[in-house]
Amino acid sequence: MTKKVALHTLGCKLNFSETSTIGSEFLQRGFELVELKEKADVYLFNTCTVTENAEKECRQLVRRVLRQNPEAYIIVTGCYAQLRPDEIASIDGVDAVLGSNEKFKLFSLLDSFEKKEVSCIHV
Repeated sequence: MTKKVALHTLGCKLNFSETSTIGSEFLQRGFELVELKEKADVYLFNTCTVTENAEKECRQLVRRVLRQNPEAYIIVTGCYAQLRPDEIASIDGVDAVLGSNEKFKLFSLLDSFEKKEVSCIHV
């Protein structure tokens, strides 16, 4: 069965471009892209940290997704993940925190998209 991935971008135009590139890689690896509101196996949040509001929005979105789909694999990347990885990793249900430079290495850093007891952090 095809795994589904939902991508969500917070922040600047660069983040949107990078999310598009990451989405293409998921497609090449056989994933189906779905909207954030749909049930997915993997959710990736590409974050911003320009404002405290962006950080708060990220935390709220992650928690909302986990309430709807607690078995989903959650990846948070981008500026917020780079600057405050421990804060993100402390959110129950977050599986991977990838800094800005690691976001394009996610397939080599994460050998599977299976739930873990503890978040893995790569910054």
